[in-house]
Amino acid sequence: MQLEIWLVFALAALGLSLTPGPNGLLALTHGAIYGVRRTVFTVLGGAAGFAVVIAVSMFGIGALLTAVPEVLTVLKWVGGAYLVFLGVQVWRAPAITVAASGERPSASAWSLWQQGFLAAVTNPKGILFFVAFLPQFIDPAGDLVVQFAAMAGTFIAIEIAFELTVAALSQTLQPLLARAGRWFNRVTGGFFVLIGVLLPWQV
Repeated sequence: MQLEIWLVFALAALGLSLTPGPNGLLALTHGAIYGVRRTVFTVLGGAAGFAVVIAVSMFGIGALLTAVPEVLTVLKWVGGAYLVFLGVQVWRAPAITVAASGERPSASAWSLWQQGFLAAVTNPKGILFFVAFLPQFIDPAGDLVVQFAAMAGTFIAIEIAFELTVAALSQTLQPLLARAGRWFNRVTGGFFVLIGVLLPWQV
C-alpha cells in the first residue's frame, strides 16, 4: 500500500474502533467485571474474529474484482452511501450504558475468548461495514494478500489497543459515557458521514 493511502486507512480504522459496537462494549463490561488481565482473552478473541471477517470481506471482493474489474467503482459509491447511512445511525444512537454491579461467576480464558470471537463474527453489520469500507482502499492492480496483511494488521492492532484501554478505564469511562455519550456518538457518526462522502471521489 502507498503510505498516504495507509495513513488514511489507519485514521479511518481508528474511527471505526472508536465507534460504539459489540466488541468495545464487551471489553468495557468485562474490564469492569473480570479486570484487565482476564479481559485480554476477550480482546484476543475479538481480534481473531475481526481477522476472519476482514478476510471473508476482502477476498470475496477480490474474487468479484477478478471477474468484473469495473465493479470496484460501483462498490466505492455503494459503500460510501452505506458509510453515510451508518454515520447517521451512530449519530442518532442513544448513549452507551453499562451495568456492571453485582457478582458474576469467574469465566475461563477459553470462554472469554469465545465471547470476543463470537461478538465479532456474528455481528452482520461487521461484514456489511467491511464490504463497504475496504473497497475504498483496495488497489486492484496490487497484491491482495499484501493489502490484506497491511489493512487487517493495522485495524486489529488499533482495535486491540483501544479495547485494552477501554477495559483498563472501564470504571472511569462508565459515568463519562452516561454524561457525554450522545456527543461521542455524534462525533464518531459525523466522522463516518465524512468518510462516506469524500472517499468515493478519490477513484
